[in-house]
Amino acid sequence: MSGVHVLPLEGIPEVREGDDLAALLAEAADRAGGFEPRDVLVVAQKVVSKAEGRVVRLADFEPSQHARELAADHDPRQLEVILGEAARVVRTRPPLVIAETRHGFVCASAGVDQSNAGEADTLVLLPLDPDASARALADRLGVGLIVSDSFGRPFRQGTTDVAIGVAGLPPLLDLRGTRDSTGYELRTTAIAVADEIAGAAELVMGKTNGTPAAIVRGLQLEGGGTAADLVMPADRDLFR
Repeated sequence: MSGVHVLPLEGIPEVREGDDLAALLAEAADRAGGFEPRDVLVVAQKVVSKAEGRVVRLADFEPSQHARELAADHDPRQLEVILGEAARVVRTRPPLVIAETRHGFVCASAGVDQSNAGEADTLVLLPLDPDASARALADRLGVGLIVSDSFGRPFRQGTTDVAIGVAGLPPLLDLRGTRDSTGYELRTTAIAVADEIAGAAELVMGKTNGTPAAIVRGLQLEGGGTAADLVMPADRDLFR
């Protein structure tokens, strides 16, 4: 079998706090024929967060005046949770909030999401340390691992999955210093390969079919790194 193949891991039950996620993923991989050398496992952030207890109930929050102002026709308690997860609010158009998280991600709602939460009136937050989450799962399973989440893109419609946690593979493919077919030396090109892998896996994982993980097979990657390597500091001068 040549080329890159993406295999969904099906039959993973609803994940709850304290579940052994690595064991559930290993069992699903065994049903799919097991892992092979150089496999990369992509795991949806939602199941990682659920296993780590990063789920909150709206009933536990009292909205501030700021949250009420931002809520428009949404539940202001949800906006209160978003503000609590935001290290910096970048832009608002009530009820939309674009925020920077404590991890340095700039995304809608500071990564707080109500979809696929498992229960009504609950919200799923991002893992406290997605790279540590990826590393722990990679160590247990013996494969490269990506924790993925859906992000929007500036001035483009729709979302795509990106890597918010990485272990056991390089997050970036640095092509600086290489030459193209005409001999031109690439000076700034770095491919966000972990994001590309996350996006490919999402094609079989989907958002509504209950498939929170996929194996990406056939990649030839060397090295390591973390998803933090993909984050551009907000104060970076892009023209220097």
